Amino acid sequence: MKSKICELLNIKYPILQGAMAWISEAVLAAAVSNAGGLGIIAGGNAPTEVVRAEIIKAKSLTDKPFGVNIMLMSPYVSEIAELICAEGVAAVTTGAGNPGKYIEAWKKAGTKIIPVVPSVGLAQRMEKAGADAVIAEGCESGGHVGEMTTMALVPQVADGVGIPVIAAGGIADGRGIAAAFALGASGVQVGTRFLVAKECQVHGEYKKMVMGAKDIDTIVTGRVTGHPVRVLKNGLARQMQKAEKDGITAEEFEELGVGALARAARDGDTTTGSVMAGQIAGLVKREQTASEIIEEMWEQYKIVARSQASEA
Repeated sequence: MKSKICELLNIKYPILQGAMAWISEAVLAAAVSNAGGLGIIAGGNAPTEVVRAEIIKAKSLTDKPFGVNIMLMSPYVSEIAELICAEGVAAVTTGAGNPGKYIEAWKKAGTKIIPVVPSVGLAQRMEKAGADAVIAEGCESGGHVGEMTTMALVPQVADGVGIPVIAAGGIADGRGIAAAFALGASGVQVGTRFLVAKECQVHGEYKKMVMGAKDIDTIVTGRVTGHPVRVLKNGLARQMQKAEKDGITAEEFEELGVGALARAARDGDTTTGSVMAGQIAGLVKREQTASEIIEEMWEQYKIVARSQASEA
């Protein structure tokens, strides 16, 4: 497919793998890139040397383009921004802030800049700052979320900017891809579906919980902090929900969540750990390779597209 995103990133399919802290590392990113999408290493709050090691490892596993996600609230953000240039990373996605101060250097290095945006206003600011594309992420997604749904956000962002828009949040099959294109997107970002990729290094218990989820099994906690997070319901999530209703302070709430994602992703603690996943988890029922996931999604998309064309 010759979409704007494929041309921009030199990839076969307009499918980006979502950046998931403690989960999206070199093996998964390389597998997605080898399958024709754009794999993305999640920087999270990891030290610079950890991110560097993942980039080097990914380069050993694929000769295809891949990206790195930078959380702009990370204490290592400036160092990692420089690392992106030094290592010649093909693309950078950003979240939790404005990457404006790093854009000039990334452009000089030839890195494509794709910020995640929760609103039209931020998308327009990113376009003016020099972003090559934006990821319009709806609140259906797992992890940190905004307020708008993908259905409402994507067409408004697509109408508001002249650069390509990538839809994210609630996309796990070909129907989601077709819907995203109908809304004006040029590509999609998929996170939850790749949680159960065979190459994904997340703990097996985490994968089992995602594959066993129903449509109503996610919950949003952390609104008191200003940085709400969508997770699968478990003991910790219910404790956090009750604490917010009881008037917990932001600082106290943050303490409840310290180390929770690592406990779930690394140690397999799906009771007191934070199992981040999107609302689409109810559609994710089996473990497949990254290549199988992408090929299946794309074949589904083509069937939907042909059906829509025949009915038009």
